[in-house]
This record gives sequence, structure tokens and C-alpha cells, in this order.
Amino acid sequence: MKPPLAAVALLSAAAIGYEVLLARLFAITLWHHFAFMIISVALLGVGASGTFLAFARGALERRFAGAFATAAVLFGVSAVAGFAAAQRVPFNPLEVIWDLRQQAYLLQIYLVLALPFFAAATAIGLTLARFGGRIAAVYRADLAGAGGGALAVVLALFALPPDDCLRLIGGLGLLAAALAVGSRRLAAALAVAAVASAAAWPASWLAPLPSPYKGLSRALTVPDARVVAERSSPLGLLTVVDSPTVPFRHAPGLSLVAGGEPPAQLAVFTDADALTVITRFDGDPAALGHLDRQTAALPFHLLDRPRTLVLGAGGGSDVLRALYHGVPAVDAVELNPQLVDLVRGPYRDFAGGVYDRAEVAVHVAEARAFVEASSARWDLIQVALLDSFTAAAAGVQALSESPLYTVEALDAYVGHLAPGGMLAITRWLRVPPRDSLKLFATAVVALERAGVAAPERRLAAIRGWNTVTLVVKNGDLTAEDTSALRAFAAARSFDAVWYPGMPRDEANRYNLLAEPYLHDGARALLGPQRQRFIDGYKFHIAPATDDRPYHFRFFRWVLVPELPALARQGGLTLLDSGYLVLLATLLQAVVVGLVLILLPLVRLAAPGGGTAGLARWRVAVYFLALGLAFLFVEIAFIHRLTVFLGHPLAAIAVVLAGFLGFAGLGSGASARLAGDRPRVAVALAVAGLITIAAIELGLLPLALPALAGWGLAAKALVALAAIAPLAFAMGMPFPLGLGMVTRRAPHLVPWAWGINGCASVIGAVLASLLAMHVGFTMVVVLATGLYAAAAAV
Repeated sequence: MKPPLAAVALLSAAAIGYEVLLARLFAITLWHHFAFMIISVALLGVGASGTFLAFARGALERRFAGAFATAAVLFGVSAVAGFAAAQRVPFNPLEVIWDLRQQAYLLQIYLVLALPFFAAATAIGLTLARFGGRIAAVYRADLAGAGGGALAVVLALFALPPDDCLRLIGGLGLLAAALAVGSRRLAAALAVAAVASAAAWPASWLAPLPSPYKGLSRALTVPDARVVAERSSPLGLLTVVDSPTVPFRHAPGLSLVAGGEPPAQLAVFTDADALTVITRFDGDPAALGHLDRQTAALPFHLLDRPRTLVLGAGGGSDVLRALYHGVPAVDAVELNPQLVDLVRGPYRDFAGGVYDRAEVAVHVAEARAFVEASSARWDLIQVALLDSFTAAAAGVQALSESPLYTVEALDAYVGHLAPGGMLAITRWLRVPPRDSLKLFATAVVALERAGVAAPERRLAAIRGWNTVTLVVKNGDLTAEDTSALRAFAAARSFDAVWYPGMPRDEANRYNLLAEPYLHDGARALLGPQRQRFIDGYKFHIAPATDDRPYHFRFFRWVLVPELPALARQGGLTLLDSGYLVLLATLLQAVVVGLVLILLPLVRLAAPGGGTAGLARWRVAVYFLALGLAFLFVEIAFIHRLTVFLGHPLAAIAVVLAGFLGFAGLGSGASARLAGDRPRVAVALAVAGLITIAAIELGLLPLALPALAGWGLAAKALVALAAIAPLAFAMGMPFPLGLGMVTRRAPHLVPWAWGINGCASVIGAVLASLLAMHVGFTMVVVLATGLYAAAAAV
């Protein structure tokens, strides 16, 4: 009997596609980083499959075809039903730290999502155990299928909504079962069932249900508010909402003394939260007066009709602000083409054709990549405020890497300013201050790295009641600049935060805080004791870098003793809930993973102890190290290539397809290259991947920025070329090690499979945590150390 390689590849593609799709679905229903943590813990089903196979292997191998097909069918059914059940659990991630009921709800979600991964891993693990002489071929089919599945689901999301993609993935499980069974009649019946099941699931079961705490859910509680349009893609679910009874009045940073009111607006939510608006515009700039009474209007009073670049144009508010101030040329950069299509298409008349005006050039691109690929210079670069205030205030963005706010990003922006030009960034104001101070510190360091001897002469900032706008000038601010800033702020009751020579008593005049925290912080960040101030501050405000691009991570361990008191006072929302949930998830993953590993360890203890016991622990260390190391490298490369490829989803698709596909090729070649010396082959593969990783860690930061202007297809090929040799070497240690286990201790094969799966789960969470603290480069270095440890045992 031959191994069902096509069925393995198809089931592996469905499983990895399900993982990527769950991330998209839970980004809509919750927030994207909770999606990844839920998936990570749910993947403990892979480890559970190893434990199950350790006890049931004999009986299942005797009925291999039926067992494989049953597991594949279970995957297909539970993948769809599991999501439908999980999103109906009343889980609120914002309360998970202090509400024990939420932790119980989270456990329920883990259990229902673990089942499909358990089923798929059982089928693939059983195949590895049953066909010990073809391990390399089976593992190659597994990885190649996974790589193809990662790419296929992303492409499918451009054509279909997420719930329809979920139907297709459920059907793939039944098709995999059809490929594995020996009976043609049964195979035909399963194929028909796969097609029928895609249409059979009720739409009401699968439609994503956003959390009641997200912006869209709250907006729809307003009387007569209604959804008037939806667009879906891998970039996000866009939902357009009209509220005729209680009109939207979205104007972040609007002065409290502003008169009049904004024109009518349509709200556009991305993944049910991040809000931008399409503003009614009849061509008369006078109707847009509210846009001049926001903190973001400051640079237009310091520059005369500047040529403007808007990064994150959204529904067009910042473009309208530029037009209101008579700007002759505006470049508007927006990541999501469907949002541009909404403004240019069905709502063109409502928006006054803002994106079709002669002064406006619209570019669909990732903001940072667009700037670095351009040779142009602008008088003003504005980074728009598009994330929600609720998400910022609750700290749910703590795990969100953002290449927009790093030292290298600000250096790139300033480098594309004309002489005397300005960079303006508006952020939400949080008290105690953290976001705004971290951004100020980032600007100081960026200017210093660019060789500016006195950065305090090039920085200015103001604040309103809920926003802060920072200005960085390509040149020293003049007396006329500071005079215009003071006049602008005073006329709108905004508070100056910093300008060259600003006295302390001028801060905190209108929107009163207990102390002028922001001014004092800015002065400290510009002084000789900057590092001491950063180290002693209660929140993490050290500047983000491309190696650690977590601008929204503010949690510090010094806050831990205050957690009980903050919980009693309802003040835990002042902390970064995302970071705390990550820690809780890591703890749960470790505990459950150890249980899944230790249980079969006791059961599978080889008689006689001594050398047998030592070999058993070597198997544990070997496959644990491989599981951690593979995920460490994979996650680090996803983050590293996000800026280069211009979109995080492109990075996920290219990196997963590249690593899994080329690792599959390495697996397939491992047996031929190893011959009868597998240990030597492992050592050579590990030595090769360590060498390749060292070379790429040195070259990629230099090479990728130089190629930023290339097209997406060309850059994807460059990324794959960088991944290929490293992934090829990474694909060899697992099948070589599993082959040795098969020959010497075949009863440990399921256990090795389970250990590797559990390690992958822990590695996914641990890599994110380590990246925040030590950076992506060090994560790769740690991965090479783990590979070396695997080779040593």
C-alpha cells in the first residue's frame, strides 16, 4: 500500500488555510492579535493528536484508510461548526485578566477550535507512523500542501467573503477523505458530500458576529443606523454605516470652542472597528471649516499651500483638509483599494469626487513602502489617524507591529521632505501619557541618527482634549513658525506641548491636566538624562525600531504589583490588555503542552531505563527544539518582510508558502542526501542553515531598502530567493530525525509528532513575546541556537 500523498497534501492545505482564515475571521469578531493567540492555543490539538496516536496507533494502522478518511471528515465538519460555536461563546477579551468567567469562556473556545486541528494532525501523524519508510515523501507532501494552502486562502479571500471561504475549507476535508479511501463508490459519495456541504451550512451560523465592544456594534445601536454597503478582502471587511437620526460627527481633535458642525458623514469601519468617514462635499471649501479646528490642521498654518502627502487617506478627510487650505497638489496613499473604490464609485457624488479632482493623485500602496520607493519630496507629509480611540485606550494594539512609527520610518519621512518641509503625525491622547511621549522620543532619536545636532529646534507639538499633533521640520523652526503655532493654538484653545524656547507655564492652559506631563516629558526626552527618564517612566516609551516595531507596547513589569489594586478600581484598562493576555496565553500553552508531552512520556517509558531513557529524552529535546526554532524563524521573517513587500498579508502569504514549500523540497531530498549517515546529514543541514541565517541577517537590512522601488511581483521573487536556501535546510532535520526514531524506537513516532506540534504552539506565542523584548534579529539567533541544540542531541 502506498501513502495517500495527495490526500495528505490536500488535508494539510485545508488545515493551514483554516488557520489563516481564522485569523481573518477573529480579526472581525474580536481583534487580530486575540485571533492569533486563540489559534495558537487551539493548535494544541496537534499535540493532543500525538498523545492519541501513542495509545491508538496499532488499531488505527490496521484500518488505515478508514481511520484517515474518518479524521479528514471530522476536520471538514468541525472546522465549520467549530467557528460557528466559538463565536457564540460570550467572551470579552477586554475583561479576561480579572474576570474568571471570561477565562472559562476562553477555554471553551480553545476546545472547540482544537478539534479540527486534532483531526487533521491525527490523519497526517498516522500516515507518518504507518509509512515509516516514506517519511520524507509524506513530510514533503505535508509541507508543500501547507504552503499551497496558505497562498490559496489569501487569493480566495480576494474573491469570496470569509464565511464562504470557510465553507470551501470544510469541503476540502471531505475531498481529502475521498482521496484516501479505497472504494471508488465511497470516494464518489464523499466528493458529492463535499460539494453539497459547502451550500448546506446556514448563512446565519457562519456570518462573523463582531464583539459588542467594537465600534461597529456600538454604532448600530443608534436608532435608524443601518449598514448600506460591505466590501470584503484579505485587507479587511469594510462596512459603510449611515445614521440619519443621529448623524456621525467624527472629527478627532476638534476644538471645544469650534462653532458650527461638520457636514453629513458616512462611517466606514474596517473589521468592525477602525473608523474613517466619507464626508459630504459639494465643492465649496467653506463647508469644511471644522477641518481647520482640529490639531491636525497645525502644519497648514506653518506652511504656505504645501505640496502634501497623506499617508492613510481613508475616506478622504485629510485630503479635504489640504484642499480647504488651498494645496495645489495632494498625493493620497491608501492601503485598501476597496476603500478607494467606495469613495470613487457608489459614494463619488456624496464625496464630491474628492479622489478624482485634478489636484489629487491617489496611490494604492502601503504607506511606508510608498515613501521609501519614491524619489519625490514633499513640503508636508501627514500620517493620518485611522485607528480607533477605544482600541488605543484599552491597549488592545499592544501586540500590533507597525512599521509606520519606528525610528527608521520617521527617518525615511523626513528624508523625503523638501527643505523647510514638515512631517505631521496625529495620535490619540492617553493619560497618563505614553503614546505621544514614545512618538516624541522616536522623533528625537530619528533626528539624531540623521546627524541633527539640536533636535529640539526642529520639533513642535500641540494637544487638544483627545489628540496630540507632532511636527518635525526639515530645518530649524523659526520665530515666525513658533508665533504661528501659538496663535493657532490660542485661537482654538489647544495647549502647546513643545516648541523651541517654550516656557513651562505656557503648557496646560486650556485642556487641564494635573501637571503639564507632556511638556515635562518632552523636556526630559531632549535633555542629557533622557535614558534615565525612559528607564524610570512607568510605561515603556523607548522608541520603536524596525527590529522591534511595537510602538503600541507600553506595559512594563514594574506595573505588576499594582495589578490587584487596579483591578479593584476598574483601572486595568489603563494597561496594555493585549500584552497581559499574551502572557496568560503563553502560560496556558506551556502548561497544557507539558501535560500532553509528559502523559505519553510516562506511558511510553521504555523498559530497562538507562540508555533507553536517555534516548527518550533526546527525542523530546530534539523535536521540541525543532518545533520552536521553525516557528521562530518563520515569524521573524514575516515581520521583517512586511515593509519590503508593502503589505502584511503579502508577507504572510509569501513567507508561509516559501518556508513550507521549500522546506518540503528539503524534506523530500533529505533521504537521498543522507544515505546511511543521517546524523551527519543533520549536522550538515544545521551548519548550513546557521551560516545562511547569519549571512541573511547581515545582508537583508542593507539589500531590501535598496529594492523598495521594485514592483510587488519582483519583490516577492526576491523574498522567495532569500527564503529558499534557509527553508530548504530547515526542512531536513525533522524527517531525518523521525526516520532515526522509526528505526530505533517506532513506538515513539507519535510522541515525537505531538511534541513537535506542541512546540510549534508555544513557539508562535513565545516568538511574539521575545520579539517585543529582544527584536526579530535576536529571535532568529535564538532559533539557530535551538537548531544547534537539536543537532547536538
